[in-house]
Amino acid sequence: MTSAPTAMTETDTEVLRDALGLLKDREQVAERLLDSSAKHSFDPDTELDWDAPLEDGKWFWPPELVSLYDTPLWRRMSLEQQQDLSRHEAASLASLGIWFEIILMQLLVRHIYDKPVTSAHVRYALTEIADECRHSKMFARMIQKGGAPAYPVSRLNHNLARVLKTVSTTPGSFACTLLGEEILDWMQRLTFPDERVQTIVRGVTRIHVVEEARHVRYAREELRRQMVTAPHWERELTRISSGEAARVFSLAFVNPDVYTQAGLDRREAVAQVKASGHRREVMRSGARRLTDFLDEIGVLRGMGRRLWRSSGLLA
Repeated sequence: MTSAPTAMTETDTEVLRDALGLLKDREQVAERLLDSSAKHSFDPDTELDWDAPLEDGKWFWPPELVSLYDTPLWRRMSLEQQQDLSRHEAASLASLGIWFEIILMQLLVRHIYDKPVTSAHVRYALTEIADECRHSKMFARMIQKGGAPAYPVSRLNHNLARVLKTVSTTPGSFACTLLGEEILDWMQRLTFPDERVQTIVRGVTRIHVVEEARHVRYAREELRRQMVTAPHWERELTRISSGEAARVFSLAFVNPDVYTQAGLDRREAVAQVKASGHRREVMRSGARRLTDFLDEIGVLRGMGRRLWRSSGLLA
């Protein structure tokens, strides 16, 4: 684990550097992301064939990424039951994505509120907000297409997020942004090329992966900057808040109501998911690129690291 960078103010003329090297100029990063957005943005309403029928015998999520995969209960289920569970879990993850993106849009608006409105950095943030609006509508439409219900997070987590997005510091906001984006992105990169999966789901994940790559780059660059320039107390709060967000995110990742909807015993299913070594490895694999990055820039320290470990996302 690398040593913590020395905090500096954003107005310093000295070149900013962290454990990963020199930080890139904020405006140059934003200009490149704006150029990429102009070339590789999609309108899901016209890009995807929403009128095409669902395909018989296809999954809605790769079976290896379904929470019960390779458990005793999974092995007792018929193929039709397994595929139906994948349909409900895809709807659950899409619901989680909408919840998260609504939070993210509010955090981005807060981030740019005091910044120069003509800067490329602000223009890209507004571009990303537009992307997230399209993604949320796309996820909602995918849920409806699959015929499964929407799965809101629990009232407790809903209200915890209400507090988090209200009090979050700037570096805390970008750390939480990466938490929500990178694990789902890892799963979606496995989904969109998988011919076992419904074509409409593959199309949704392809669009999300292409556009989300820009969002991850923006958030990573800004979090690096913030962890160099923020005061000590803010960096410490970021460590704790991101760890707590990881704990909440891991609990909310799949709504346990999916098991009831799929005709399974909810208590038995939840217990087997918790005991599943395969599931634990899937979640840690999805988070590994992020946790390695957060470790390098000094986020995974102290109480924050312990919270990340308790979430199950950090080996």
